[in-house]
Amino acid sequence: CQVRGPEGEDDSEPSIVNSDWRAFRARLVAGEQATKSSAGAPNQWPDLGLTKPSRVVMLGQKWAHPIHEPERGCLLVATQRLDGVHIFERTVILVLSAGAAGATGVILNRPSLMSIKETRSTDLDVNGVFSDRPLFFGGPLEEGLFLMSAPDEGLEREGAAVAFDEVMKGLYYGMKESVGCAADMVRKKVVGLGDFRFFDGCCGWEREQLSEEIGAGYWKVVACSPGAIGLSRVGSVSLWSEILGLMGEKQAW
Repeated sequence: CQVRGPEGEDDSEPSIVNSDWRAFRARLVAGEQATKSSAGAPNQWPDLGLTKPSRVVMLGQKWAHPIHEPERGCLLVATQRLDGVHIFERTVILVLSAGAAGATGVILNRPSLMSIKETRSTDLDVNGVFSDRPLFFGGPLEEGLFLMSAPDEGLEREGAAVAFDEVMKGLYYGMKESVGCAADMVRKKVVGLGDFRFFDGCCGWEREQLSEEIGAGYWKVVACSPGAIGLSRVGSVSLWSEILGLMGEKQAW
């Protein structure tokens, strides 16, 4: 299995390029927010109904903070403007790709309450390896894909054929064509079944569409750690509130 990094990333470059630069940025933001908080900075997230200035709470492997532009591996957190919109109300979407051609992502907190076996999805299973894994509703666009949490050193030992795409350090996604490779990794004990989350459907935006929705106040853009996503949790329905909590906030409604 071959693993691809983010587009445009040069694997020959050492240090910060190949390190966890998101965690480094989060530490910088945490220090900056601490300074602003002591100075009584105003609320930056009025559309989310927050009652305090947003900040970064770094709890072990979990952290989250707002950013200005969408990027690969960030979250889109639905604001109250999407209340009443059944598909997207209080959703948390993980952005898998973002660029000039548009953006794609998956809804993280919409479990379908059905397993892959119960949906009779042959695209997301190989020889019954993943048949009992829960299936999540990823969005209105028809597509089957999965997220995988895996150590970099384990992936480097695998052979060639099918590619995974890196979302952030230690977190990857694959399409239905990659399921066979994923099943092999489980059998070789490189990863466990709890390191996967499978999705039926995804979300997509054309060029400028997502920027317009963010500008209209439908989404807030958030950087987070892989630990904040928590692939092993079956439910994740409370993820929306948890992400706000990681920024030191609670919704006011």
